[in-house]
Amino acid sequence: MAIQTFAPKTLSFDSSPGFQFVLHSSTPSSLSVFGTPLQSTAPRPPRNSLKLMCKSNNNDSNQDYLIDAPVSVGDGFSFGGGKYSDGPSRSDEWFKQGKIVKAHQVLGSGEKAKDPIFGLAMGGDSQASSDVFRWFCVESGSRDNPPVILIHGFPSQAYSYRKVLSILSKDYHATAFDWLGFGFSDKPQPKYGFDYTLDEYVSSLGSLINELAADKVSLVVQGYFSPVVVKYASSHQEKLRDLILINPPLTARHANLPSTLSIFSNFLLGEIFSQDPLRASDKALTSCGPYKMKEEDAMVYRRPYLTSGSSGFALNAISRAMKKDIKSYVEDMRTTLKDKDWKVQTTICWGQRDRWLSYDGVEDFCKDSNQKLIEVPRAGHHVQEDCGEELGQIIRGLISKRSRT
Repeated sequence: MAIQTFAPKTLSFDSSPGFQFVLHSSTPSSLSVFGTPLQSTAPRPPRNSLKLMCKSNNNDSNQDYLIDAPVSVGDGFSFGGGKYSDGPSRSDEWFKQGKIVKAHQVLGSGEKAKDPIFGLAMGGDSQASSDVFRWFCVESGSRDNPPVILIHGFPSQAYSYRKVLSILSKDYHATAFDWLGFGFSDKPQPKYGFDYTLDEYVSSLGSLINELAADKVSLVVQGYFSPVVVKYASSHQEKLRDLILINPPLTARHANLPSTLSIFSNFLLGEIFSQDPLRASDKALTSCGPYKMKEEDAMVYRRPYLTSGSSGFALNAISRAMKKDIKSYVEDMRTTLKDKDWKVQTTICWGQRDRWLSYDGVEDFCKDSNQKLIEVPRAGHHVQEDCGEELGQIIRGLISKRSRT
């Protein structure tokens, strides 16, 4: 004999060590064991819906995280929250602050992107623009003030500079943007207009800077995109007023990607893990320093991975490109910064609690290359997340004396 029960049906599969994806359906089902009906004690959900839950593999029931759970669910994810609703979110608020800037020509055959496994047509988020790429940018401050461009690291978003933007807005026209493949910028399927190579990032950066700043500009860049920016700067010194590098990979040892990032380049495993928002965003931001992520901030970083597979495909591609070429790019950066013909005022800001990049050799390099070094004791690899206001004041002080000359 079988009876109807409203206990949610659950389908789960492991997505990464320590996490599960669990699919819940609140539709009725008939359950029985050897003809004996099972009595459900689970409460009936407030509405019929399909819910995706990111669940930590531990025994704490408060670790559940429902993507579309009502606000009443309360805390649920390990970073201090876990609720997401159809109402306004911090991600929506951030998007409203920004604008789309078109820069860098789309190359390639113009074919529609297809699934690399089954050859099926991909959704719009995985398609390249028809002519010019679209970049998401957030501006702060008057356009009459000296321009400063804030460049996020790998993997991150312009959102990481939200606190820095507010500090710089008083005296500068500050702009933070999402790299292609990240945040709200275009994320075409690799091989369909953009392959996510480091050389492509260098050339596309030049196109964007030309759109954002007509005159000299100060550049601030964090982490593993630093060698890309220095590569651009080495051929455009006349365009730069100041260059500030935040925890860049400066030594030969730094040129080895940490396992948290290199895992995305692995065959098959990389494709799987790059689609996991907990590994692709949360772990990448919290495993490299002391940063304690608030849930509303975590949702901004997760959102691209929750709404489309295009972010994961891009992450997978850039990770492979980084693993292939980062060593030569780091060596080129070291050579450039030590070159007697390097004329750009350059400062290295270093978060002392970086768990990815060792401080060993950083001080010696700055002395040998005659570059200024500023230490930020309480910050990790993502200094702008750990100590955003402090970093903003540092940047403001570094460029204030020279910005109006």
